[in-house]
Amino acid sequence: MPQPLLPYQYSNTSNSGLTALAGLPTYLDLAQVAGLSDLVCSHLNVRPENGQGWTDPQMIRSLVLLKLAGGDHVSDINLLEGDEGLCRVMRKAEWHGLSRKERREKERRFRKSNKRSFPSESSICRYLSAFHDESQEDKRKDGTAFIPCANDHLTGLMRVCSDLIPYQQKRNPVKTATLDQDATLSESSKKQALFSYKGYRAYQPLTTYWFEQDMILHSEFRDGNVPAGYEQLRVFQESLAALPTGVEEVFLRSDSAGYQKELLKYCAEGTNERFGIIGFAIGADVTTALRQAVAEVEEQEWHFIPGTPQQWADICFVPNWAGHSKKGPEYRYIAIREPLKQPSLPGMPQPELPFPVMEMNTTSYKLTSLVTNRDLPGEELINWYRQRCGNSEQAHAVIKDDLGGASLPSASFGENAAWWALTVLAFNLNTLMKRLVLGGNWVNKRLKAIRFHFINIAGRVWEHARTLWIGINTSNPSTELLHQARARLALLAQTSG
Repeated sequence: MPQPLLPYQYSNTSNSGLTALAGLPTYLDLAQVAGLSDLVCSHLNVRPENGQGWTDPQMIRSLVLLKLAGGDHVSDINLLEGDEGLCRVMRKAEWHGLSRKERREKERRFRKSNKRSFPSESSICRYLSAFHDESQEDKRKDGTAFIPCANDHLTGLMRVCSDLIPYQQKRNPVKTATLDQDATLSESSKKQALFSYKGYRAYQPLTTYWFEQDMILHSEFRDGNVPAGYEQLRVFQESLAALPTGVEEVFLRSDSAGYQKELLKYCAEGTNERFGIIGFAIGADVTTALRQAVAEVEEQEWHFIPGTPQQWADICFVPNWAGHSKKGPEYRYIAIREPLKQPSLPGMPQPELPFPVMEMNTTSYKLTSLVTNRDLPGEELINWYRQRCGNSEQAHAVIKDDLGGASLPSASFGENAAWWALTVLAFNLNTLMKRLVLGGNWVNKRLKAIRFHFINIAGRVWEHARTLWIGINTSNPSTELLHQARARLALLAQTSG
């Protein structure tokens, strides 16, 4: 006997100021308190003040809110426009603090009466096209790595991202900056995307993540065929320049893509005028010479890493580029070995493995290595180095999956680069929300949890006595969290300036 449907029906009804995103306006508040609009006006001039259509602050603000709300595509802006309660808040926010003359000037930007609270799809696509420089495409050469130069608009957008970081540093100052540099592959089905080293079409941004502040300090959008370590020293120098005042000591962590003599020497020789010698731990290439040095390590010199089958040992290895000067910096190499669980069978060919393997005392080991200039106990150094994997890789996961950074909107490189930069901006704004507003256990929460408990809350918006109200069901467990967040935002507003 077939089972009937449950006893309910859908019916069209008036919006009456209803919203499914009652927590999202707090991000609008935070952007206002942190001076995001001022930063956009300082660095972006895609839409001049005397121009037509949506202004730069309106566009950037709308796209950042779209990403925080969970939108993956430009077309998802229609879902925000269809949220009548949220639109009321946006309209009220647009006129906040403006004189009658300033309001009229904003209204004149549109040839026809503008009834939208968010830009349309076509407006957003036209806006993103301004970040693409078609002349750079003619400079590409088949089979070579190439990073197109950013035009003025894209450069300005990236400055907006980095200039939001001092706001966090001012209210949560730290003296140490541990910078994790890592590239990530973002698979794409677009024909213009180039093949990566993994054999599929992709883009491969290189990101510098600030561990202590949980913020993206620098991120350069790249084609999929550009090696992860390509021009990494330049990117690292640009990242150092973006560090705000108050930072006194810098450390660098990177995988083997950063194993480049120019980068290692730059850090070890104290070339940087501001920070001097920079402590680092970087994955090293397992070369034939390094294997020979590992083979000379006595068995009793190997030390177990607690809780793992892995062992580590200092090895006596000096590459040719490091030189042998007594006054030069010392480069310390550490080898890490892990016995393979599946030994090779007699008479059977050894399968090709995606990592270096070495035979020692009749046992096959997976072999990795890292180079450092830090004088820490081996176990402590390895644990410190491996913190990079758990944080910078999670940041990439949030950018690509939670904030829609992997859903690139265009076949044009510059438009995709702008979409990625906007995602980084949304990531940093969410970090400000977690650390300066929500606090407590929320600091380590993924955006998925924040949406469920904080952003995606049903509410009703209405206006009374010239005040906009957002009504929340008192039985909702997140009601108190919203009130606390607004109170902390008010305190931030008092101390901003």
